[in-house]
Amino acid sequence: MAFDDPESIRELFSTYGTVSVRRMFGGHGVFDGGMMFALESDGELYLKADDLTIPKLAAENSEPFVYKAKGREIALSYWKLPERLYDEPDDFANFARDAFGAAQRAAKPKSGAAKKKKAPKPEPESKVIAKKKSKRR
Repeated sequence: MAFDDPESIRELFSTYGTVSVRRMFGGHGVFDGGMMFALESDGELYLKADDLTIPKLAAENSEPFVYKAKGREIALSYWKLPERLYDEPDDFANFARDAFGAAQRAAKPKSGAAKKKKAPKPEPESKVIAKKKSKRR
């Protein structure tokens, strides 16, 4: 089943909720609240996946989205929507919610990662000289 136009994609996601669909890279990105969690390429839908959702998708015989660039294959963290879900709206909505959760987790900074702090701006030399003079008095 091909879902390659924004209206059919929004209709498929209707049991999940309201989504926006934007043209991207020759396909479409599917967004909720500005966060992309699914994509369409060549009429196939793919859901955002991570370590928590990949086992569930793999159990459905799903595979990752792979594209060729500069003579090599690149796999993204999106997995093909299992065929049965096109006809099972409630199960589809659950998988879509899982994909949105994976997108949210991917957007959060990794735990233990230090926040980058900007170095303080150096004071103009005239202020540094003035401070030194005031300390001498």
